[in-house]
Amino acid sequence: QVHLVESGGGFVQAGESLRLSCTTSEPIFFINAMGWYRQSPGKQRELVAELTSIPGGGRPNYADSVLGRFAISIDGAKNTLNLQMNNLRPEDTAVYYCNARILSRNYWGQGTLLTVSS
Repeated sequence: QVHLVESGGGFVQAGESLRLSCTTSEPIFFINAMGWYRQSPGKQRELVAELTSIPGGGRPNYADSVLGRFAISIDGAKNTLNLQMNNLRPEDTAVYYCNARILSRNYWGQGTLLTVSS
């Protein structure tokens, strides 16, 4: 089974930057797609950013709310998925989850909490 471990969450003020990381037990280029999702109280888990077709080079998609502020990337040597988050806003506060898809199966990490104060 694929194991995913997130790190990098914390407490920041609005306008600051932070980077989240997700390390996978599987060689990352054996994974079809990976992404970051987030969930805040009272809301459904939502897609933040993803990379599809990773074995073919990777194709990024972003939620409209983070487009231009966040950047998703892969470090193949470290089997790590990163999310660079710039100009953070209080509404970005959530638990962020790493997701991996291999064929029809989905795998999830335990999440890392980001809190952005105004």
